[in-house]
Amino acid sequence: MNRYESNSMAIKFINPKNSPPPAANYTNLAVVPQNHRLLVLAGQIGNLMDGTLVDGLEAQYKQALKNILSIVESEGGTAGDIARITIFLTEKPGDHSLIKAANDDVFNGQNPAMSWLYVAGLFRPDVKVEIEAIASVSVD
Repeated sequence: MNRYESNSMAIKFINPKNSPPPAANYTNLAVVPQNHRLLVLAGQIGNLMDGTLVDGLEAQYKQALKNILSIVESEGGTAGDIARITIFLTEKPGDHSLIKAANDDVFNGQNPAMSWLYVAGLFRPDVKVEIEAIASVSVD
């Protein structure tokens, strides 16, 4: 199994026909299967294991996604088990394709439900992005 596959009975990512299509690279609905544990992750920032914050919004975004994936993997999950992310940004990306590339790298085109919020600031002035996640891991 690679990191893009769910453990079993994968989360269904759906764009219902009776609702408008997504405005960007996300899915409107993530349906979690029965017999799964719900993982609710705290907001993650773009820091490394030693606590160093990487530079720039796009690099912080990519690292925050990696941190989320690492936490989900610590519970036996994969990127395919991430049902939803909420992204808090202090500035608009200079190049949206870099954010899309980071999502594609982690989610392999199977993007979860997501919301983007632009905020005046986060808990430290050098933190440009924070991402929360909800995942669902199979109960073995």
